[in-house]
Amino acid sequence: MRFLVRDRILGIGDDYWIENEHGDKVFLVDGKAMRLRDTFELKDAHGRVLIDIHEKMFALRDTMVIERDGESLATIRRKRLSLLRNHYRVSLVDGTELDVSGKILDREFAVEYEGELLAVISRRWLHLRDTYGVDIVRDDADPALLIAVAVCVIHLAEKDDRDHD
Repeated sequence: MRFLVRDRILGIGDDYWIENEHGDKVFLVDGKAMRLRDTFELKDAHGRVLIDIHEKMFALRDTMVIERDGESLATIRRKRLSLLRNHYRVSLVDGTELDVSGKILDREFAVEYEGELLAVISRRWLHLRDTYGVDIVRDDADPALLIAVAVCVIHLAEKDDRDHD
């Protein structure tokens, strides 16, 4: 499954659609303005909230939390002992860990579980300007979760990049 994301620097209150490879609107990333922390909702095409994404308050380093139906699903943070700024760890509540690595700011990275590729985020195979793709490799993977992971990682990388300027 391939999804197309119109690339823009996410700001609080920004909303944008994610389309499937046929151009159908599938997910809406709804940025919530007027909040103390960065908050987004991933909604389906009918407006139902599938996933809540928010910045964890009072964390020692930038952390995003993904929730489904009010229950914590995952936390995302930059990998601590990595020499690369572009390496993130996704800790799922069941103890599973996903690795995200690559050129996050260039939209060229992968999501893996124990060395197995789950999703590829890339601009390479797209001809549309300011668009990147989220290619879900495994059929049994959760597209909403992997798109939420991509949104979080890009948000954290852009925030880290702004903080280091």
